[in-house]
Amino acid sequence: MANTSKDFLFVLIKSLSKSEKRQFKLYVNRIGMNTDAKFLQLFELLDKMNDYNEEKILKSNIVTKVQLSNLKAHLYKQILVSLRLNPTLQNIRIQIREQIDFATILYQKGLYKQSLKLLEKAKTMALEHEEKNIAYEIVEFEKVIESQYITRSISGRADELSILAKDLSRQNVVTSKLSNLSLQLYGYLLKHGYAKSDEEMKQITQYYSDRMPEFDFEELGFREKLWLYKANLWYSFLIQDFLGCFKYASKWVELFYEYPSMIQINPIWFIKGSNYLLESLYLVKHQTYFKEALVRFEDTLTHKGFPKNENILSQKFLTLYNSKLNLHFLKGDFEGGLYLVDEILTQLDLFNEQIDEHHHMVFYYKIASLYFGIGDNLQCIVYLNKIISNRNLEMREDLMCFARVLNLVAHYEAREDEQLDKLIRDTYQFLIKMNDLHEVQREMIRFLKNLGTIYPHELKDAFIALHAKLKTFENHPYEKRAFLYLDIISWLESKIYNKPVAHIVQEKALKVNR
Repeated sequence: MANTSKDFLFVLIKSLSKSEKRQFKLYVNRIGMNTDAKFLQLFELLDKMNDYNEEKILKSNIVTKVQLSNLKAHLYKQILVSLRLNPTLQNIRIQIREQIDFATILYQKGLYKQSLKLLEKAKTMALEHEEKNIAYEIVEFEKVIESQYITRSISGRADELSILAKDLSRQNVVTSKLSNLSLQLYGYLLKHGYAKSDEEMKQITQYYSDRMPEFDFEELGFREKLWLYKANLWYSFLIQDFLGCFKYASKWVELFYEYPSMIQINPIWFIKGSNYLLESLYLVKHQTYFKEALVRFEDTLTHKGFPKNENILSQKFLTLYNSKLNLHFLKGDFEGGLYLVDEILTQLDLFNEQIDEHHHMVFYYKIASLYFGIGDNLQCIVYLNKIISNRNLEMREDLMCFARVLNLVAHYEAREDEQLDKLIRDTYQFLIKMNDLHEVQREMIRFLKNLGTIYPHELKDAFIALHAKLKTFENHPYEKRAFLYLDIISWLESKIYNKPVAHIVQEKALKVNR
């Protein structure tokens, strides 16, 4: 049996709604194809399957093994054509592309003026909606027609098109450079996490400075500003400037509220910007602003005009549930956040094809932290093992590392002493291999390793000593990141003052938000 996730046709069919399946069948009948056509029989067979089974397909006698690949490719294409005709899936880009296609047909038939009229309409739409790459493509097409001297256009048309093409080209170059910088910084963040040393900080800053293009801010449009804010956001994340993160995430989101039509056209980028705004507010621990931003975000999502499709729904889920978990962490209300666990697991299963492995692991870590906060260390270990047993090291290395450190603490708390020595050795070796062994981690491993030599009546003093050492790293530019993943200070204070971790976090939250 093939892996479902690797058979694109099966995954596509399973992603269709009932109305989309009905439309596909109507489309097949409308274009006069034989209702018994093999590709339609294959569609119906795959639709009934729970898992992709090539052996069952061949036994159905619909198609031979030699023909199967071509038939699947044909069916895949027909489904896409049907979806493209679906009004609910139409967006401004598809509408503009449709006008360009019509103009191309008219041009090929020699109806040049009609073609230019459609291109002008498409160009206006593209410019109004900041689709400057498509607008440039349209201008180039107009130049092709005009350069043939077949339309006897008004005087000055050549200069008009040349100037517009030059302006669009310049703006698109700025957009391209900003989008490249943004994507590369984001990729670095996913792979390596935050800067770990002065050397890394210098490398990141140099990389950022060298690739930031020159521009006049007053001349930037929506799209250029969006990529500029993204690039600055990733840079701020990398250097752990969380106030900078808040600044640029706020600019990102406010840009959409300044251009409300762009929320309709680019809903995913609106959701992403809101996600990073909420995340930055979580990192600076501003509970009041966090709640306000979350309410505003949810209100926008529930507006009747907000677009809906599988991709949007999956991204909405990621942002909403990640933020809801973070709000419980900010308040220290771990018990109150438990209701989210089943909902998250259900949604992860529902959106399995849309949500990447990295985001699955982030949720597992947060769920583990939730259980750690209420003292259910065995459940905490269950979710941490989902991360630790993952062999795909392409995901964020810092998440992998701190999952192992929290796993050590959870085993200690769960009195799983027989495994602790081996886990300490494995964790130490893993951190060295990842080149991610920092002072906070060293102190934690050293402390857990020496627990066997500490008498019970000396334990509180040992916690106090470790607490004093770790406090010195709380505001360290590179060591402080450890406390973003594991609030080890609060855990130590819970041991020192004999209070639940949740109570310690709640007391701190009250002080911060007075």
